[in-house]
Amino acid sequence: MTKELIINAVPGGTEIALLENKKLVEFHNQKSETNFAAGDIYLGKVKKLIPGLNAAFVDVGFEKDAFLHYTDLSPYVHSLLKFTHLAIHDTSEKGFNFGTFKVEPEIIKTGKINEVFNSKPNVLVQVLKEPIAQKGPRLTCEISLPGRYVVVTPFTNIVAVSRKIHSSEERKRLQKIIEAVKPQNLGVIVRTAAEGMQTADLHQDLLSLEATWKSIQTNLKGAVPPQKILSEQGKTNSMLRDLLNEDFNKIVVNNKEIFADTKNYIQRIAPQKIDIVTHHSNDIPIFDQYGITKQIKASFGKTVNLPSGAYLIIEHTEALHVIDVNSGYKSVSNNQEQNALETNLEAAEEIARQLRLRDLGGIIVIDFIDMKLMDNKKKLSDEMDKFMQGDRAKHAVLPLSKFGLMQVTRQRMKPELKINTSEVCPSCTGTGKISSALILEDEIAKNLNYLIMQKHKGLTIEVHPIIYTYLTAGFPSRRMKWSWKYKQKVTVKANSNKNLTDFTFFENSGEEIKL
Repeated sequence: MTKELIINAVPGGTEIALLENKKLVEFHNQKSETNFAAGDIYLGKVKKLIPGLNAAFVDVGFEKDAFLHYTDLSPYVHSLLKFTHLAIHDTSEKGFNFGTFKVEPEIIKTGKINEVFNSKPNVLVQVLKEPIAQKGPRLTCEISLPGRYVVVTPFTNIVAVSRKIHSSEERKRLQKIIEAVKPQNLGVIVRTAAEGMQTADLHQDLLSLEATWKSIQTNLKGAVPPQKILSEQGKTNSMLRDLLNEDFNKIVVNNKEIFADTKNYIQRIAPQKIDIVTHHSNDIPIFDQYGITKQIKASFGKTVNLPSGAYLIIEHTEALHVIDVNSGYKSVSNNQEQNALETNLEAAEEIARQLRLRDLGGIIVIDFIDMKLMDNKKKLSDEMDKFMQGDRAKHAVLPLSKFGLMQVTRQRMKPELKINTSEVCPSCTGTGKISSALILEDEIAKNLNYLIMQKHKGLTIEVHPIIYTYLTAGFPSRRMKWSWKYKQKVTVKANSNKNLTDFTFFENSGEEIKL
């Protein structure tokens, strides 16, 4: 698999497209003034406790208070509150030594929110989910700082290794390395990308995250809520941090500043890949050059067509998303069961892409074409699992029900991406209404009468094919009545390039008459 990251700088923000084998799988639109992005860290003020929900509403500066549930408090929330208070009121120049910070006892999983926040304190929080629709941000007190190879979590000394690293020897090696270099009071999770990396690379990544935590401590000094303490790095760099691997073969940027920043970041995290970053400078728009504009137009409508002729219908409701699979004119054999399986497999691959591309979250119900054989149903479920493996969002795929429905749940981290692929109708200019045929006929008749009074002869009227049928149908037709009325031939011609309500008059010589 080859991966390409195409970055298009536009007024007011940046558009980022991730291609896998030339197919668009992720599209991000990052506005230059975006606040409350997932990963941002804020000093908030607890405003309201809701014991019935076991949650609190926290003021972080958004128009609506952010939501913080008890399950997102972190076992070390007492330590976090203590640290926040000490950092805000710290008067020393260098700040207190976090390595000697005394960690408080953990809270219990079944506790109550008012037992923790009874005094409505100031609290350090991290944005878990961006504001969506009418909801404010979703927060967590489990602060985590992600790096290229490790993730740092304060107030613990636990070292964990990604389960996706299957070799027990490699897991033990990484564990020993991190335990030897890890600072006190900072837990470390070793990411999958760390597999095979040297001690120096891991240590450098860890030192960088330790410096980030110290900057949080510094920024808290004298802070008054609500206040942003630390911004998540730009979407481009965060994607490179999480996705960059040997499959990446191209990063193209059309902006010199972003190009320089991206190149510097690649130089820092993966110097061997520095040559894949290029600057797009020709006159063709960058998204047109790489076929992204066309893919966006084809992928974001209600109907998504598949190469074979099958198609998807994607509907959204308040509670869930529904995807219907239709076979269209697809036929790979005379076997109905085989046709259904082939169509469903093709649709499953596209559905997995659509979930990533549109960032659909919550419950997704997929109505596949009915199949009778259990082996085929199992094969479809297994293949859907494989297609979803490239999705970074947490997800779960259930087997087909007896009604042929598949249920998928998927985590959504940002507002669903909606792109309008329709254009304003040239006839009604977006009103949804056009002149009736009777009114149009009357308008044509008035202009015809005027031109004949001006001594024009042998007139031809060019109209849309539907209006042509209306004017020439029946006996006597409307065209024939005009010819009898003015005692001269009136010709009507159909032109499919005409808008429905447009018409043009031509002289006998073929020259257009300007009205």
